[in-house]
Parts: sequence; C-alpha cells; structure tokens
Amino acid sequence: MLRSYLDGAVFGTSTGEGPPRALLLHGWRRTHQDFRAVADALAASGVASVALDLAGFGATPPPPEAMGARGYAQALEPLLAEMARAGPVVLVGHSFGGRVATCLAARRPDAVDGLVLAGVPLVRSAMPAGRPSRRYQAVRALARWHLVSQGRLERARRRHGSEDYRAATGVVRGVLVASIAESYEDELARLRCPVALVWGSLDMTVPLEVARAAEPLVAACSLEVLEGVGHLVPTEDPAAIAAATLELVGAER
Repeated sequence: MLRSYLDGAVFGTSTGEGPPRALLLHGWRRTHQDFRAVADALAASGVASVALDLAGFGATPPPPEAMGARGYAQALEPLLAEMARAGPVVLVGHSFGGRVATCLAARRPDAVDGLVLAGVPLVRSAMPAGRPSRRYQAVRALARWHLVSQGRLERARRRHGSEDYRAATGVVRGVLVASIAESYEDELARLRCPVALVWGSLDMTVPLEVARAAEPLVAACSLEVLEGVGHLVPTEDPAAIAAATLELVGAER
C-alpha cells in the first residue's frame, strides 16, 4: 500500500518488518513497482525496505522546479537522515534513480552502508554519443534568431527528440534536460561506502562500457555482469539486485 513520506511530498511503499535498511530508487519513466520482487526478496531475508516514486513519476507530483539528480538527492536527504537513525542504509538505484542514489551517498556518507547501482549513466563521456539531425539543428538555429515560432520548434523537438524527451512535459522535461547534462565523477570519487555495480550485458541504453569507466573512480567497487539481461535489471533479474543489497547490509566501511 502506498504511503507518504516527507509530509506528503513523496510517495512509496514499505516492505518487511522493522526499521528499513534499504532505500530503492527507480529509473526514468518507471515507478516503485519495478522493485516489488526485490523488496519481497529482501523481506524474505529479514531486511525491510522503502521503494519510492521519485518526483514526477507514479504517485509523486513533479518537483517545484526543474533540477537534476543532485537536486533530487538534496530533496530526499531528510528522508535518508530519518531512516538512518536506526543505522546506515543501503541505497539501491536503477538508471535515473542510481544518479540520485550516487549523489545521496556522496552527500551523506555517514548514513549509507553501501550502494547498489544498475544501468546508471554515471560517466557522461562513456555514454554513446547522440547527434541531432541536421533538420533539427537548422530549426533550432532559426528559433534562436526568432525566425520560426516556438510552436514550430516544439514540433521539431517532438519529431526528432528521444522517446524520453517526447514523453516528458513541463517541469519533468526540464529535469530530463538537466540530468542529461550531468556527470558524476566528483561524487564517485567522494564515495566511502562499498559500491556494487550490477549491469546487464545486453543493456543498450547505458552500455557496460559506462560501468567499466566508473569502476576505477570508486575506492571500493565491484562489477557483476548479468549475461542475457538488458537495461531493466530490477525487473529482469531482481534476485541479483537483492543479493547485492543483502551483501552490503551492515557492511563495515
């Protein structure tokens, strides 16, 4: 059952008995439901968890203004601090949620026992380069000179932009634009907790090369490659996510 956190600013579910030891953060255009099997597996091993709908997705309303993952992490910091009163927790993040988890762990190392990341675009330079079409570049140039209307520019964006961009509106579109511009080398270097990278070998959205580029930037890091698994690791191989989380619960730093 959904419940509210942070005085109703965020919604999610709690699974298991006792104080939650893991905070589960979903990917772009996804919801807390992606972690249902992971949360059930953790509960079966005696570990309670909280899975959130991030701002702008599922039951949680959009943020008050466009912000990247660092802004999302700042907004969730009070919830992490509240959970950590019973002891440090493990942050589990997929894709966009992994961006937020990484920033949270860097901001509050005292509150985090470990970090499990799957399919997260951590290092921008390692992501596949995408180049807009010449037609779209031309429309953008004309818009800068006020030679085409904003309506024409928006139609071009919807025609030539990514599926995520076309699906996003309002503040959430601004969040997408801000997040795409971010890279997390600084946060990775500041991490002091163990980090488990759990990656699908068939991930075409955030290829394995991104994980390999991030691994040497972290003081204590492991990489597990899941053969035959794509980008949606929490739903394709929830057992792997649960196992990596259980290994880090209560880990000594």
